[in-house]
Amino acid sequence: MSTEMQAPSGSRDTVLKQVISVLEDMTSDWDIDFSGDIGDGTHLVGDLAFESIDVVHLIVTLGEIYQEKDLGFEELLIEDGRYISDLQIAQLADFLHRKLVERGNI
Repeated sequence: MSTEMQAPSGSRDTVLKQVISVLEDMTSDWDIDFSGDIGDGTHLVGDLAFESIDVVHLIVTLGEIYQEKDLGFEELLIEDGRYISDLQIAQLADFLHRKLVERGNI
């Protein structure tokens, strides 16, 4: 997977498009039972058959794209001391956009 993409600037929609692009690249050769386009309502585990290592890969890739080592994804992935069972792309994009705005990266 290529991580040589330009980190986008601006809106939440721009961040969403970047996340979707990364996910499409990651899953392009996976044998998953998901038809349709990846979008806001797509679930990482339920729709794209992500496993924990895939989530780690996604987080690392997004960190590389945005040139951030620690975006604090544990805030998103852990609730009440437990890992969440699934995550929608919209939740991921909202979280990432908020963190990047807080850090002045977009």
